[in-house]
Amino acid sequence: MITDFFFLLLLMGGHGFSLELQDGDQQKNNETAIKDKEEEVENLCNFQAIAHHLKLEKDSIKYTMSRPVVNNSRSTTVKLNVKLYAILDMREIDQTLISYIWVYLTWDNEYIHWDPAQFCGIEYITIPTLYMWMPDIVIEEMTEKDKAAPSPFLSIYPNGTIEYRNDQVVVSTCKMHVYKFPFDIQSCSLSFKSVIHDDSEIVLRTSKNNTSATEWFNNSMHTQYEWVFINMSVTNEIVDHFGFNQTTVIYTINMKRRSVHYLANFILPVLFFLVLDLASFLISDTGGEKLGFKVTVLLAVTVMQLLLNEILPSSSDSIPLIAVYCIGIFALMLLSLLETILVMHLIEKDSAAQDDETDGEQSLAETSRDRPNFHSIFRVSADENQSVCMSSVTQKDSSSKLTEVSSALEKVSEELWETGKTVTLLSSSRKPGYWTRMVKKINKIFVIFYLIAVTVFFSNHGSIVDLC
Repeated sequence: MITDFFFLLLLMGGHGFSLELQDGDQQKNNETAIKDKEEEVENLCNFQAIAHHLKLEKDSIKYTMSRPVVNNSRSTTVKLNVKLYAILDMREIDQTLISYIWVYLTWDNEYIHWDPAQFCGIEYITIPTLYMWMPDIVIEEMTEKDKAAPSPFLSIYPNGTIEYRNDQVVVSTCKMHVYKFPFDIQSCSLSFKSVIHDDSEIVLRTSKNNTSATEWFNNSMHTQYEWVFINMSVTNEIVDHFGFNQTTVIYTINMKRRSVHYLANFILPVLFFLVLDLASFLISDTGGEKLGFKVTVLLAVTVMQLLLNEILPSSSDSIPLIAVYCIGIFALMLLSLLETILVMHLIEKDSAAQDDETDGEQSLAETSRDRPNFHSIFRVSADENQSVCMSSVTQKDSSSKLTEVSSALEKVSEELWETGKTVTLLSSSRKPGYWTRMVKKINKIFVIFYLIAVTVFFSNHGSIVDLC
């Protein structure tokens, strides 16, 4: 009986031990399964899992060879948005705009789709651009490629939307209208289009209208150089390039130049030079200071014109107002210089005439001492006639008549001498100070003419004054 009891206890203990072993193995299996499940979940919670699910490979023809459409007859719509961050420079001499922009491109890939719930709620992945087809969008006005490398990554979303962002410095051509320089308003365009795809393959669209684009740019603008951003307009056009149509999105940037710098450093100094030229009429004409002063002021305006020539483009269709302004002032100052040269010549001529008059008076005085005495000549001839006629009584009465004739001839000779002296003085020169008096009249007339010319010039070219 006791043996049976121990045997029963042994059987019960062995069965419990086996149950304990089974429970331990099951727990280990559960832990292993949990670990495997966690590892499986971890493997699905990363970009590599989605890339493996989509079979993204660098040389995959499916994703890189052509447009991402199942049916090639369908077009690919590319949405384009541009954000202008800075206007770095505007070179008038070669008519180029240098700007810093961000470009946003989005399009759909019909081969891409995944359920975010199966991949830990991942809403997007980022992959290198080499793994995916990208639209060949270029800027038509761009003349130099950006030296910085483009963005190497793009984003992919579960519904197949692909987004690409890139920042670049754009050097583009811009047809400038400098007629109102430096109070001009310029409009520069950035035209985005595909290189080889026509409008049946790639359709460019923008989600921004003119108002939203302007507000977007005003909020993001950082640097504007010497320009003030006015607004931005966005238009879609279909353009015929080499026999096939292409959709083009054109961003037109309207901006106004800051003119305070040019007003203070160019326009006003040239005007001050004109005022100095007017004030030079108060300088005496007798010395050479007036001529030297006018030449100096004229050279200063010439230097300002050379500086203007380095700024303005040579391909301008019309002469800018500021060039007309400089040429007009230069012409007025040139006339003033020529008038000064004429006046100095007349003054020099008057002084030379006075010297000639002094020499003429001295020569006349010497000649007057040597002139013949007609009274003595006629008296001698009369005495000779009287001595001859004394022999005859009938000639006594004629002697008195000869005396009267001699007196008359003497008076006539004196009058002729005075007339000859007057003619000599008139032939040698005018009255003393004649040209000096003429110079005063010329100066008065020219000052009046100068003031009228300046008034007429600024009234006919009042656009500069109005713009100021």
